[in-house]
Amino acid sequence: MALGHSELILNPDGSIYHLNLHPEDISNTIITVGDPDRVRSVSRHFETIEVEKGKREFLAHTGTFNGKRITVISTGIGTDNIDIVCNELDALVNVNFKTRQIKDELTQLDFIRIGTSGAIQEDIPVDTFLLSSSAVGFDGLMHFYDTGQAGNQGLEQELNGFLAWQTHKISAYAFDADASLADIFAENHIRFGITATNSGFYGPQGRSIRLQPRITEFNRKLADFSYQNQRITNLEMETAGIYGLSKMHGHRAVSLNAILANRATGEFSERPMRTVNELIQLALEKLTA
Repeated sequence: MALGHSELILNPDGSIYHLNLHPEDISNTIITVGDPDRVRSVSRHFETIEVEKGKREFLAHTGTFNGKRITVISTGIGTDNIDIVCNELDALVNVNFKTRQIKDELTQLDFIRIGTSGAIQEDIPVDTFLLSSSAVGFDGLMHFYDTGQAGNQGLEQELNGFLAWQTHKISAYAFDADASLADIFAENHIRFGITATNSGFYGPQGRSIRLQPRITEFNRKLADFSYQNQRITNLEMETAGIYGLSKMHGHRAVSLNAILANRATGEFSERPMRTVNELIQLALEKLTA
């Protein structure tokens, strides 16, 4: 059955609605960054750049690094934008835009998030790198999808039982990184942990400027949880959505975090741009090793 015009929305030039991209514009290897300015921080390492397109907060460059074709795209902040980016990138490779039919042979994409994050464990220094082995979402995005058995149900049940935040109408979901993709980036100085994806930056991450959060000791409660010898290590705003949508679409995903803040100690990096750029360089080298 053909997808309706209100479901698969295309621009007059045939590009996908929000991202303003055509199928030939992207690689099967996608680096996602939150900040549109960070797209150039990645693509400046490319030997060639063949595509430079943007619309709203979604800026995309496609080029080559060490001979490998890579697309880097900005998502903006939050899983509401991740819902747009992941679904539209999947449509670019798995839907025939002329017939509006889903293709019989599906293409698998690799998503590598390069983002910033704050640690909630005292023993994780600022300016370190952390790979999200799993992610738990407090944002609600995946509650709108029939996730079936795709999520990490054991982690999800243990966490929700431990937190008992259902009285606050908060129910977390959980998804894992793709193990084979994570293996590419594994090395001694990259930490692993469970990442918490939050629906906001202030109250949803336990911050208080003038408004008092409903849940007191939010970060301490998360930091006290463990599952199969893994702790919740850090907070950010995209990873769980990327993991969930990627898993359900049949794609691979991994999230690499530059730890710029430690919420437990109150520290913030004195060289945030340098740390992020070092993570970008490491990710590109690992992808093309």
